[in-house]
Order: sequence, then C-alpha cells, then structure tokens
Amino acid sequence: MVLKIFFPQCCNRAESGLLVGRWISGHDSAVVLAVIHYPFIPGQVKQYIQQMQAQSGVELTVLGSWSLPKEGQESMESFLRDLSTIFPQQRWLQVSRQMGKMGFICEVVNRNQNGQETQQEAKKQNEEEEEKVIFVHYEQRKVMLSQLHPTESGDPDPNTEPSSELKQVFQTVARSQPLFFLDRYDDGPLKSTHWQSEGREASIIVELLKQASVPLCVLISWLLALWTWICNIRIFSLYPLRFLSSKLSTCVQISYRTEHMRTLSSPKPAAGHKQFMRKGNILVSFLVDVGLGILLMSWLYRDDHIATLANMLMPAADHVAKELEELLQWLMGAPAGLKMNRALDQVLGRFFLYHIHLWISYIHLMSPFIEGILWYGGLSVCLGLTFALSLLSDMVALLTFHIYCFYVYGARLYCLKIYGLSSLWRLFRGKKWNVLRQRVDSCSYDVDQLFIGTLLFTILLFLLPTTALYYLVFTLLRLVVVLFQGILHLSVDFINSFPLFAMGLRIFRPYRLAEGVKFQVLCDEPGTALHLLMEINPLKCSTVVQTYRTPTYSCYPRDSWAALVKKLFVGELIYPWRHKSTKAD
Repeated sequence: MVLKIFFPQCCNRAESGLLVGRWISGHDSAVVLAVIHYPFIPGQVKQYIQQMQAQSGVELTVLGSWSLPKEGQESMESFLRDLSTIFPQQRWLQVSRQMGKMGFICEVVNRNQNGQETQQEAKKQNEEEEEKVIFVHYEQRKVMLSQLHPTESGDPDPNTEPSSELKQVFQTVARSQPLFFLDRYDDGPLKSTHWQSEGREASIIVELLKQASVPLCVLISWLLALWTWICNIRIFSLYPLRFLSSKLSTCVQISYRTEHMRTLSSPKPAAGHKQFMRKGNILVSFLVDVGLGILLMSWLYRDDHIATLANMLMPAADHVAKELEELLQWLMGAPAGLKMNRALDQVLGRFFLYHIHLWISYIHLMSPFIEGILWYGGLSVCLGLTFALSLLSDMVALLTFHIYCFYVYGARLYCLKIYGLSSLWRLFRGKKWNVLRQRVDSCSYDVDQLFIGTLLFTILLFLLPTTALYYLVFTLLRLVVVLFQGILHLSVDFINSFPLFAMGLRIFRPYRLAEGVKFQVLCDEPGTALHLLMEINPLKCSTVVQTYRTPTYSCYPRDSWAALVKKLFVGELIYPWRHKSTKAD
C-alpha cells in the first residue's frame, strides 16, 4: 500500500509543530495545508480548526506532527508523538527531518479496533506490513489559484466531492483560503507556516477598485434600466422600426453590449469559475474595444480627416456609377462575343441604367449632409471599435443598395426561369410535383397541355442565357459586397468573443489555467521516503480559446459550401452573414 502525502514546499523548513490538513476521501492520500508551531495549547488548536472548518467548508483535521530538530529540543519528537492521544485519529503521521538530509522520515501510527497503537516506519522493507510513503511537494499559492481542467459544466455543488484525487487536492487547497490568513505578525496564541505566513499578500489598488465598483455598478444598473425603458416604448415596437433594428449591425451591437453591461453590473458575485472567467473576458474585451475606439476617434478628429473622407466619398460614388454604366453598356452589346436576345437585353439594360441614374441623383441630393453625418456618426466611435465597424457595415449596405437591387431583380428573374424549366421538363416526362405529399408523381397530360408546355419551354430556354448573364454579373458584385461585410462582421465577432482575460492569464500566469500536472523526482535518498515535485501543466492556447470564448451572435455562414453553390445555381438570395436570432457558444 502506498500513502501519498501532498506537502507544501513552504513548510519544508518550518519549526516543529502539528500538521494541519485533510485526508482525501476515497483515496489513500492526505493534503498538508499548514504547520502550527510549538508552543500551543491543544484546546486552542481544536477550537481554531473548528473555526476554519466552518469558514472554509473543508474537513480539516490534525494529520500528525512535524519535527525539525534544533539544539535544546531533543525531547520534542517524543512530546509530539504523545499528542496522538489528544488528537485521536485513525492514522497519525510522525514526519521528521534530519539535519544534513533533504528527505523526510515518516512513521505512520495506526489505531486498531482495541485502541492499541502500532508503529510502522516507512523506511523498513517489510513486504507484508510495509506502508510505503511518497511525499508530493507542491507550490501552495499556485495550486490555490489554479483551476484544473476540464471544468464541470454548470454551477458546481460545493457539497459534492469530485471523483479525481487530483481535483480533490486542488479543490481542498483552493477552499482553504481562510486558513492562510493567519501570519507571523498576528498577536494570536497560534503561529503557523503556510505560503502567506511571512505576511498577507494584498494590493491597495485592488481594494480601492473593489470599493469603487459598488457605486459604479449601481450607476450602470440605473442607466441600463433607463435605456431598457426607452427601448420598450410602444413606438419602437412597431414593425418597421423593429424590422430595421434586427437588420442593422449597429442595433445588434448595441443590444449585445447592453447584455454585456447588464452582466458586469450584476451585484451578485460570480457563482463559479466559468462565470468569473466570462465576466473577466467581457470586461477586458469592453475596455480594449473602447480603447481602440478612442484611438480611432482621435485620428478621425485630428487634421480634419472626416472632411477628407467626406470629400472622397462623392468621387468614389460617381466612379462606381460610371463603371456600372460601362458594364451595362457592355452587356447590352455582344459581351465576350456571345449572341444575346436583343429585345430582352435592351429592356434589362435600360431598366438597370434607370436605377443607376436614380441612385446618383439620391447621392448628390445627400452630398451636403454627408460631412455632418460622418462628423456626428464618428462620435459613436468612443463607444468602441466594434460600433465603428458595425456603423461602417451599415453604411456600406446603404451605399451599395442599388447593387443589392440589381442582384435581387436578376436573381428573381433567373430563379423564375429555372423553376419554370424544371417544371416543364417534368411535364415532358409525364411527371408533376405533388404539393401535399412533397414528391414527384406520375401524371397524364393531353395534347394541348403538351403543346403549350413545349412553347413555354422553348421560350424560357432561349431567353435563359441573357438572364443568366445579367444574374452572373450582378451576383459577383453582390458577393464582393457580402464578402466585405462578412470581414467586418468577423472582426466585430472576434473582438466581442475572443477571451482576452483568459489568454492574458495563460501568457503571464500559466499556472492559473491547468490542464494537468507532471511529477519530477526531487529526492530519493536511502533511509528516507521518495520525494516528488508536482508541477502544473498549463492549458494549451487553442483549448483556452475554445473553452472561454464568449458566446456571441453567429456571424458565420449557416450553409456549407455545397449548399451555397446550390443556392447560387438555382437563384436563391444570398444575405449577409449576421443573424440576430442565432446565438452560438
């Protein structure tokens, strides 16, 4: 049988005293948390352990005694051994360290059913009665602050013990924080050694931020309540406004940030590690977003860059319109030497040219107000870079609305002809589409129906190349716009969802996110127990991103590449990638 003792490195040279810790349930192992120094009163030790057990919820107990021999304390070891009668345990660990040696000697005192004690030295080689002891040295502060992965889904129950021995060790050290508040500068009757025994680790800045966060959360909650009341006004629930708010990226980002601020301003503390990391990621992401937005705003309002952008917008719109007109004139001729249906070609070309003229007239009508719109719209950049990108996406959608109209007209006309040809092709084969059963059934047609179907099939077939060419050209233009908007949406989604706080912990404090542990032989001297050093293996960066990525509205395509090609072939509409109704983890 092997007894594992997890021993903190900070207690290797502690003064003689009692070992305080916990036996791991279901496993033959113990976790040492602190050493209470001699002199002490046993009654005060029992009272202190009960008090710490009530605060931490950990079943603390006196595991045994620790002896570090010094001059004038030769009888200390026998005195500490006699304490097993005052602190009755099924096992009593008598750990001692000899001068000049790194290893420890551990004697395990067992109590049988009659109350008699039997001693077993770990250094004796008895195959039948030997109980081998292995000391696993760990850094107490890192284990206390670390979170072992994979974490439990949902809120963990503090009364339920994890099945893994390693998880129980990490959880025991993490929940024993009240035990580490006793340091050498306290005037109490007990003195102990642990990672914080040389003085409490504290930060004045952190304490000031905690005090300032209370009124700040109250203010943010009040502002959010006011904003929610404004959004719930009846006029904003009308269909046109509700439809526009669901399609505009800026409105989607506002609702998303409102949900984030509601999470941050909640007065309830984080229920578990997952919720704590989510709040940290949201806070850091919000601060980085606002910082980048302020930098962009300082660039926009410096050296009158907004006026420069406004002056560049009109020539760019005129240039795009001129290129579209030349493209339509090319399509109305003989594009690439193809023979088009001249009548349909002229009708479609003039129809689209008329829309271009309408669009240019609208742009020139709005030109005096463009600089003012950009100037006041630039103020929203202080809310974050994501607002600027969302606003840019909406502006691109408005400025390319004529391209969207061209695409819709061409796609609807092309789709109508494709479905008409497929239906008439079934007519030639004696088939028809059963709407009720959603399948193709056999059907008999008379001569008149076959004659009219042949005429319609011929007309649609010979008009299809002209329609398909216009559809192909405007679909390519539409895909360019959708691709640009998709890049903007991906950038917004990256800023919103990337776990900056978790990645910062992984880079600067890798022990905070542990994937596992590794052991290294620390000491294997003859006559002493085996000593291992437990080191924390940090979580992989890809696993950190996958585990702590903030849930966002999906901005990725719903369809696969095959489904996208199918939609393009049959003429179904391709919309931008952002969908407000879809939320992905």
